[in-house]
Amino acid sequence: MRRVRASSIRRLRALKNISWLTAPQLEKLALALTVSTVEKRAIIFDEKHSPDSAFILLAGVARITCRNRKGQRTSVIMIAPGMIPGFPPPVPGISYNFRCEAVTPCQIGMIDLAAFLEISLGVASADFKRMAASYMGRWDLVQLRCANFMNCTLEERLALTLLELSENFGVPDAKGTRLTLPARHKDLAELVGASRPRITEHMSMFERQHLIARDNRQLIIDRDRLESFLAQTQVSENSPATV
Repeated sequence: MRRVRASSIRRLRALKNISWLTAPQLEKLALALTVSTVEKRAIIFDEKHSPDSAFILLAGVARITCRNRKGQRTSVIMIAPGMIPGFPPPVPGISYNFRCEAVTPCQIGMIDLAAFLEISLGVASADFKRMAASYMGRWDLVQLRCANFMNCTLEERLALTLLELSENFGVPDAKGTRLTLPARHKDLAELVGASRPRITEHMSMFERQHLIARDNRQLIIDRDRLESFLAQTQVSENSPATV
């Protein structure tokens, strides 16, 4: 038993992104891991798995994939042995369907996230998540939005930005979600990469379609309608062309 434990500790110490753990921490981690083998091309975990689990790639090569705007699955990160990154929080109006897949036969260690954080940092998982979200400031959301924008029309980019603003600065309202900050067309234009006149034109169109409304100079957003609008545009893009 002691020989197996020493072998596990040596393997964990060789992993670059957790090599900073002390010998006692590595020993606790080795004892707490549930180890399994995943065949080539099999799914290691996806968005259906609990976000409260942590995965460590002990051997092999893995990748994280997602679906693009056309519904095609594409690789976004290649994973070497070590801690496997967790999926970013969802972005309103965008469905990525992330999953981690085995490129080669892989050996995977799984541990409850709360237990891993207790071993490695000595903190509660809820406290860590709050601190990480505050410190990082959701830069992951900015990166996801920018990457997705490359394949979006202006009206789609504007709809996604309005959903993001309503998520961060919205309060419930009888008519939808009321923004607590001024939604100036100049600011919206900078966020979506368009001219101010084009934004004014599209905002007027959104009002006519009852996706948004104005009340005492405040913007009210109908999130359900905006999300339905984005879903319809994605279906249209993925539909085969008719001759």
